[in-house]
Amino acid sequence: MERSDAARPFTEDQIIGVLREHEAGVKTAELCRKYGISDTTFYNWKSKYGGMTVSEAARLRTLVDENRRLKKLLAESMLDVSALKDLLGKTDPVCGSLRCGGEADGRPRLLRASRLQAGRGQPVGMAI
Repeated sequence: MERSDAARPFTEDQIIGVLREHEAGVKTAELCRKYGISDTTFYNWKSKYGGMTVSEAARLRTLVDENRRLKKLLAESMLDVSALKDLLGKTDPVCGSLRCGGEADGRPRLLRASRLQAGRGQPVGMAI
């Protein structure tokens, strides 16, 4: 299980293999020297992957990826909600409210939601 490329990180399978060697009785210092890792790296691996099988590590990776994706979706959704709240909270400098312009009979007309424009990556603005 020697590494051919020192810049390439270890795979989860390799990490679990190193930890199994340690469980079989190989000393920590010997493993660190053999695989070119520090004691800190070894103990970080042990705290993260200690006692895991390869399939459990793969499941953990899948769950972490899914969690990251869901957090991103939640953040985007919260950003959209915040932008819409900011937009709806703004008032018109002329009439002092969201009721802008006016009808022919003098009553103010409501700004319809269909006239609001919001898109991903675009600033939210009012089309008046």
